[in-house]
Amino acid sequence: MKIFVTGVAGQLGHDVMNEIFKRGHKGIGSDIAPCYSGSADGTPVASMPYVSLDITNKEAVESTITSVNPDVVVHCAAWTAVDLAEDEENKEKVMKINAQGTKNIADVCKKLDCKMIYISTDYVFDGQGVEPWKPDCKDYAPLSVYGKSKLEGELAVANTLSKYFIVRIAWVFGLNGNNFIKTMLNVGKKYDTVRVVSDQIGTPTYTIDLSRLLVDMAESEKYGYYHATNEGGYISWYDFTCEIFRQADYSTKVVPVTTEEYGLSKAARPFNSRLDKTKLTQNGFTPLPDWKDALSRYLKEIKE
Repeated sequence: MKIFVTGVAGQLGHDVMNEIFKRGHKGIGSDIAPCYSGSADGTPVASMPYVSLDITNKEAVESTITSVNPDVVVHCAAWTAVDLAEDEENKEKVMKINAQGTKNIADVCKKLDCKMIYISTDYVFDGQGVEPWKPDCKDYAPLSVYGKSKLEGELAVANTLSKYFIVRIAWVFGLNGNNFIKTMLNVGKKYDTVRVVSDQIGTPTYTIDLSRLLVDMAESEKYGYYHATNEGGYISWYDFTCEIFRQADYSTKVVPVTTEEYGLSKAARPFNSRLDKTKLTQNGFTPLPDWKDALSRYLKEIKE
């Protein structure tokens, strides 16, 4: 199988490429940089072809993907800086990348009759209540520019294609790039006490585990909307930090605070990021491992 992956310089795209290589498929990676040889921290990516691509350039997207003629496109590229997306000078760019860029890719997938896997987010919902969001729920009410842009991307895929997977994830961490765990480890080294939000509830997603699921999906025809985070129940950022420090053997004290008490963020965060993942098992996919296990494996990886 030939799989085209966007955003290979990011946490998820990097791991998807390596998973494709392990499975014996042919992968072609892309990102906006002229060339790419590995992750920001030096982790090599599988030795596969790479092509520079600006997904907002419709003509470039069409010619590049058409020439590759893939069986599947895994679309990981996105603007993910949630707070910066709120700045007036960035709003148009965010929509151009996450919405129009996704539409450009979906249009080519339709023309080529190939599968498309689009990575989305819990931010497409308003994050209210306590009930887990179902993957086929259409009660969209994004609170942020980022959330709105990702929802537009979802709709572009769903309204253009029939052979698609829309996979919503949350609280992502991986080896390539910055994430919450790395931030907490750095902060925990510097300070005796840290304040962490305790009223936003969800579950982390390890990109290594997610990449395995995405390639499983690419190998299937079980199309539709899915939610995919690690198993192990719903937690707060405070709970997550306590476990990070426990596993890392830090003595740093963690103080729970409300989102209002914490302040700082430009973009509104969803309080309820509980994602219902039962559809995965219903359709024969293997759920991601427990988040504590994922955290343990991740901490070992970044120590080596």
